[in-house]
Amino acid sequence: MIIDTHAQLFTKELIDLYTRGEIPGMDALGYGFFFAKGAPEDTISDMDAARVEKSVVVAVDAETVSGYRIPNDLVAQAVEKYPGRLIGLGSVDPHKGILAVREVERLARELKLSGLKFIPHLLELNPDDRLFYPIYEAAQELGLPVLFHTGTHYHLGKKLKYCLPLPLDEVAVDFPNLKIILAHFGFPWFAEALAICQRNQNVYFNIAGWAPRYIPEMVIQYINGPLSRKALFRSDHPLLSRKRILDELKELPIKEESRSRLLEENARGLFNL
Repeated sequence: MIIDTHAQLFTKELIDLYTRGEIPGMDALGYGFFFAKGAPEDTISDMDAARVEKSVVVAVDAETVSGYRIPNDLVAQAVEKYPGRLIGLGSVDPHKGILAVREVERLARELKLSGLKFIPHLLELNPDDRLFYPIYEAAQELGLPVLFHTGTHYHLGKKLKYCLPLPLDEVAVDFPNLKIILAHFGFPWFAEALAICQRNQNVYFNIAGWAPRYIPEMVIQYINGPLSRKALFRSDHPLLSRKRILDELKELPIKEESRSRLLEENARGLFNL
């Protein structure tokens, strides 16, 4: 079995919200480009072409600062439409205070979503900002992993300083039972990201958004070595097709045992599959 631990989702309902001007942040962030390829049925088709059994799809809530939101309910509807194939991660905006904490509880208990996704530069918050802490407390209590964008991004007008991996070390220490995923292995600060994963039992990383042929050699060495149980396969579809990623992964010097952990075993443990 192959498990993709993060893909984007653009449903018809989301596109309708966008075309009615109800998600103004999308234009500035350039997400409209992906609409043609990010519907749930496109995700399933891409999964089938690559023989990927399951895929995580994510919500995003950065409404207060950036006007951007992929609603939790839309993700839950997609998961319900394709039972056994899609795993949903919700999202909340820390600027919303107690409402965000209540939404964490709702998305876990009512919507049956399996974790949380945050994009710090759209929130204009570092991950160790205390606005996050009540959310982390709720996620830790509910057993929800949290996924963070780390490393460079291409959203014009948004600052890179919010995407450094190091603040997540403080979060990992303060919340030792909270499972944390560093997306995109924190490039170009990947040595820092790998160190955070190595020293904290509750921190993982994924290879999202990268054609495998361009993944730095040091990252491959850690996938084969001390972080073989911490590395996660993730496509970031529709940015890249899963088939392309898997074909290129076959060409890399990854040990068979490490490959099995990357593609399936680590995700099973993380999401209790």
